[in-house]
Amino acid sequence: MILFDIDGTLLLSGGAGQVAMERAIAETFGLAHQPCDIPAAGRTDRAIMTDLFQFVGLDADEARWNAFVSGYFQRLPQALAELDGAVLPGVRELLELLAARPDVSLGLLTGNFEEGAWLKLRHFEIDRYFQYGGFGDNHFDRNDVARMAYEASHRHLGRQVEPHDVWVIGDTPSDVRCGKSIGARTVAVGTGMYTCKELRECYADLLFPDFSHPQWFLECLP
Repeated sequence: MILFDIDGTLLLSGGAGQVAMERAIAETFGLAHQPCDIPAAGRTDRAIMTDLFQFVGLDADEARWNAFVSGYFQRLPQALAELDGAVLPGVRELLELLAARPDVSLGLLTGNFEEGAWLKLRHFEIDRYFQYGGFGDNHFDRNDVARMAYEASHRHLGRQVEPHDVWVIGDTPSDVRCGKSIGARTVAVGTGMYTCKELRECYADLLFPDFSHPQWFLECLP
């Protein structure tokens, strides 16, 4: 079983998530548009958006939260269409090769809200490779998302998956840590905001600069 992060690992959205969030909070609540520099890499959307509410000085009660999240999902497709995002090098070929293997199951382990995750994957036409995963709708801690993804894999496959049979692939130290938290093997890829030198300090089982040579990872699978 292989669990992929999305942003910085499978694709770059061109900043569409942040743009859609900023538009949603301004337009939903009648605020002036103001760019905010809230850390996003390796975090969950729940945590990022909670910080955004604090940044603009709003209490994130249930009604405001639901209105904002709905507004975000409405604006994300437009932001994706406007901005210069792309699937990262080698990813399409890697997914195609993995999907062709009967012994491999592909899932997601992402801080994105579930609906936001599928919107991004559909925009770049790589959604068909994934059926399940763990998402950042309700969790602040990435380790909780990892447990959610691990449990989702059991339900999808109809059987227990041993931790050592799981690979977690991501572009941040948080991805590596959350993979280790469920006992999975981990792959760090230097296609996000962290360099390979920085990622080396996380002691992932494997480290790649990118997936332009997908066979490098395939050769490491049993």
